[in-house]
Amino acid sequence: MKEDIEKRAILAAELLIKYNATVRKVAKILGISKSTVRNDLTWRLYKINKRLYKEVRTILDRNKQERHIRGGEATKKKYFAKKEKASLKNSGII
Repeated sequence: MKEDIEKRAILAAELLIKYNATVRKVAKILGISKSTVRNDLTWRLYKINKRLYKEVRTILDRNKQERHIRGGEATKKKYFAKKEKASLKNSGII
């Protein structure tokens, strides 16, 4: 495996752990795709550093369990903002 790919995988793992982030956030920080981050954090990291992989796996599993909650919150926020905008529009403020 190329050295720069290994460094990227370790950096992605460190970011995920340090900021307790999601794969999406790590991908945005590094400027790479989510699938690349997922591959780096799962099978590449497993080959490079098993201790780090175990920490990352714990966070990835927790994120997967909480995924439906975050999605529900995002939908709630979206429709609340839409309702607020309609309310302001109807009252003549906008």
